[in-house]
Amino acid sequence: MDSEPRLSIVIPAWNEEKGIARALETLLGLTTGRGDTEIIVSVSGDDRTETIARTFPVTICRSAKGRAVQMNAGAKIASGMVLYFLHADTTPPPSFRDDILAAVKRGAEAGCFQMTFDDADWLMQLYGWCTQFPFPVCRGGDQSLFITRELFERIGGFDERLQIMEDIEIIERIQRHAEFHILDSTVVTSARKYHANGTVRLQAIFGTIHLMYALGFSQEEMVKFYRDSIQ
Repeated sequence: MDSEPRLSIVIPAWNEEKGIARALETLLGLTTGRGDTEIIVSVSGDDRTETIARTFPVTICRSAKGRAVQMNAGAKIASGMVLYFLHADTTPPPSFRDDILAAVKRGAEAGCFQMTFDDADWLMQLYGWCTQFPFPVCRGGDQSLFITRELFERIGGFDERLQIMEDIEIIERIQRHAEFHILDSTVVTSARKYHANGTVRLQAIFGTIHLMYALGFSQEEMVKFYRDSIQ
């Protein structure tokens, strides 16, 4: 692998017109002058997300709906030897590019960052603090995911049959082939769903979905529970 492998950032975006401009402005600010870094926005939905994203120097990929489908579509056109999957409402640390490539140079094939929320409430900060621990219940797509292209292709990418828990499922497959690394730096993600659904209530819902997944509930059952429970 080259000493400075090209990094491809893939952002799955479904109806993100309210936040996509801010997200891309921030990300471009962190990668300006980095000719070896590309940003791909994998768009689904029928709002103005794609129109807004096209005003920025990024690559647009139109995809069918579904986070796993969108991330695979973005990865398919990426040129990087390292892929970095980032949610539109999550901001990586200023050093994220160097952190990822340094980890890859040390031999890491996949991993994520720790996470905090854009809410100073002690309980929200506690939830974020727990993301430093290597337990499945402490993982989630909001922590972002980096993975070498070689490993991503070897394990078959994201499972497009999954509408929910695709982020946990791919980590399980990664760990059958390589160590999963939790980096020291921290991403900041939006607490908007917690504000809309209740800080304790939403965490309980997510915990229940993790339990349902561990117990072998079907995708249909988990998706129905999610849609019935969350605004």
